Amino acid sequence: MISQKYFEDECRLWDNYISSYKPLLEFAKENELQLIATNIPRRYANTVFKQGMDALDKLSPEAKSYIAPLPIEIDLELKGYKEMMDMMGGHTEENVNFPKAQAIKDATMAWFISQNFTPGNFFIHYNGSFHSDNFEGITWYLKKYRPELKTITIATVLQSDISKLDSENLNLADFILCIPENMCTTE
Repeated sequence: MISQKYFEDECRLWDNYISSYKPLLEFAKENELQLIATNIPRRYANTVFKQGMDALDKLSPEAKSYIAPLPIEIDLELKGYKEMMDMMGGHTEENVNFPKAQAIKDATMAWFISQNFTPGNFFIHYNGSFHSDNFEGITWYLKKYRPELKTITIATVLQSDISKLDSENLNLADFILCIPENMCTTE
């Protein structure tokens, strides 16, 4: 509906859009593949971070159509969310909102995957590892929305020695790509 130039000029694109995302977009266009944006608009995740989950109740019905249905279950005992709170310095109200903002992103991506998956087809979802490490995040919410779906996760880790996976990287995903930490990256 809009030109490539307008899209790139008007969107707040990530720094690695040209190297990491644009090739996926071009591949989908060239092969007439459906490409579905699943992430929550940043302003709504930011609202959760600043004001908490209750702030989402005040959104218009149109705004709510861009997020997973409310209320959203959040398990702050999941390893990834606990680590986020610890990283922020503990369980203050503001620090608890940080993993909740992450959870609303995860829930929304899982919701739109579950709504757009067609039985008999594959749905390939590209996301940062934190959204699916330890089979949490998006994967955890997918099990809530569509427990019958079969999922496979892939994580990428950086290590100085790639001959053996470091213990902290074990069981992050179904498949783990171990990359030398001195390898050139795209950013």
